[in-house]
Amino acid sequence: MSLSVISPLSGSVKVTAITELPLLSAADKSRVTLLYHFARLQMPAVKLSESVFFTHLQRTFRIYVPKAPPPVSWSGYLEGLYAVDWLVCVGCLDGQNAAWEVLFNARTGRSDCLLVDALRARAVRLYPRNEERQDTAVTEFWSNLIAPESEGTLPVLARYDGQRPLAPWLIRVFQNWHLSKLRQNTGVTALPDDEIALPMDGPRANGADRWHETFVAAAREWLGTLDDDERLLLGLRWRYRLSQREAAKLFNLNEGTLTRRTDKLRDRALEHIGGKLVADGWSGDDLEGFILTELGSLLTDDPRLSADALGRLLVAKGKTLPVS
Repeated sequence: MSLSVISPLSGSVKVTAITELPLLSAADKSRVTLLYHFARLQMPAVKLSESVFFTHLQRTFRIYVPKAPPPVSWSGYLEGLYAVDWLVCVGCLDGQNAAWEVLFNARTGRSDCLLVDALRARAVRLYPRNEERQDTAVTEFWSNLIAPESEGTLPVLARYDGQRPLAPWLIRVFQNWHLSKLRQNTGVTALPDDEIALPMDGPRANGADRWHETFVAAAREWLGTLDDDERLLLGLRWRYRLSQREAAKLFNLNEGTLTRRTDKLRDRALEHIGGKLVADGWSGDDLEGFILTELGSLLTDDPRLSADALGRLLVAKGKTLPVS
């Protein structure tokens, strides 16, 4: 049976769901009340009445039910609920700035990078050498968090059931969404549910795993040889996409001098990383192309070029990013 789920931002959207949920036992009711007050203590800036809180809890439980092995129970759902992440999601759907601020500052991954940087890293791997598509991929995804991509579908955040950490789940949805777009005309079968992580790349053949690992080790070693000015230049040009003119102005250099510095960085990267690969027996074609393609995602992921690290370097120099 189909029912209407009402989102304050997306309107009425029809989805398939069960008509009746399991009844709340007295113990479950007490647990829901306790959860409500716990959430209020953890995030007092996100304000929900108890009735709205429970309405959203019922909504996300309905999302969870078809995916859960029987028997389905409220106690099982509440046991696995990531309450704070769930509240951030609900707060965003409710249009609360405090929740959006938490989401924008969410961190994920082993490098502890910002969610937006992790999405950017995925976009780099999905659309190598296409900076415009990388940018639009991330921008489109942010807009679809609260606005459905097409009529009859739910916004991304309205599909979250709270049973896994929010930031990694969003990265997974982003990945699968764009893989679907890339593959829809190639005869590949439909993607599975967005809860299932698909590999970013197909299996690496002919020892490609080995070369990727060698590259990563060499590239990180090269980054370790850079001084603060060089890391700042690399980060401003790569992460913040500053133009040559903007970067030159920030460094108090003329554009010709900045260009020479940038070229030297590039040449040193190719020499250091390429030398390691050749020493390990690389015999393939287009070594430079391989390095430059692989380097994109590593630069985005490396904590030495994170937004926080670059911000500290700017502060130390008494500089700020130019206002766009």
